[in-house]
Amino acid sequence: MIDYVRGRVVHLDTEFVVVDVHDIGYQIFTPNPYAFAKNDDIITIYTHHHVREDAALLFGFANRDEQAMFRKLLDVSGIGPRVALGILAGGKPETIAAAIQQENLTFLTKLPGIGKKTAQRMVLDLKDKLDAIPGGFSFAAAGIMLEDPGSGAAEAEGGQIWREAREALMTLGYTAAELDRAWQSMKGTDIPNESVDALMKRALQQLFKG
Repeated sequence: MIDYVRGRVVHLDTEFVVVDVHDIGYQIFTPNPYAFAKNDDIITIYTHHHVREDAALLFGFANRDEQAMFRKLLDVSGIGPRVALGILAGGKPETIAAAIQQENLTFLTKLPGIGKKTAQRMVLDLKDKLDAIPGGFSFAAAGIMLEDPGSGAAEAEGGQIWREAREALMTLGYTAAELDRAWQSMKGTDIPNESVDALMKRALQQLFKG
């Protein structure tokens, strides 16, 4: 089992990063590649090594909480690595834990790839197991009262693509207010039917400008 990889990010894609470790490039699929923005610093990515008949894949995370939640999600029937990765792209571990503990199916079904039956299985399979995670999510989740993700006016105005971009950026630590201001600045520019990745890049440009 490869528990973590430490090295420099040499390539950034919409689904993965490539980390150079002693002249070997490891392709690591991650919920938010932009969290590991390419720079010259040595970084640590906590990983899950997934082996199947036709491939050996690495999934990577910015911290131990994401890694632990990913592994818990894999215990749910019907959730594979790609779906689990999408869930973490849609919400922070403590927020997902809060939704499970509160049996908030409305919130869970807003996560990528999650229908009502899968959300119900998440609650059934994980509600009583999250406390078993060392340093688990129960304390952080206890004070979180969830709203329906995507209730902001700017988000609704921007449509589904902006909503997905906005949710991904919020998992990187940006606040709703910051992203709404970025959207207001972007509205004055020509925005064709862009991808989530393209809108994220535009928003980041606005955020970097301050």
